[in-house]
Amino acid sequence: MKNTTKARRLLEKMGEIQRMERGKICQMRGREHFNHQTWQAGRNVVRYVPCDQVAELQKAIDGYREFSQLAEKYVDEIVKLTRTERARKPKHPTKAQKRTNTAD
Repeated sequence: MKNTTKARRLLEKMGEIQRMERGKICQMRGREHFNHQTWQAGRNVVRYVPCDQVAELQKAIDGYREFSQLAEKYVDEIVKLTRTERARKPKHPTKAQKRTNTAD
């Protein structure tokens, strides 16, 4: 199966993303630092993040979200290709295919 131009572009865009981080950032009330919350092994893991690192971390979180969205679009494109390919194949084997299969 050949990838479409759209599928190749999606893979290229996914490859361009250099920084990723899961989770979200929450500001702590009355404190100078922020919480970075993620799920790992079914548990909520919290890391404290100083103010000067929040912008960089947010870019990494945005990178992960963008990657996930691109991956979902890529899956949709490949599923569409797969279904199109299956629809083109004959539903019943031809006589030549039957002879080839019985010769084995």
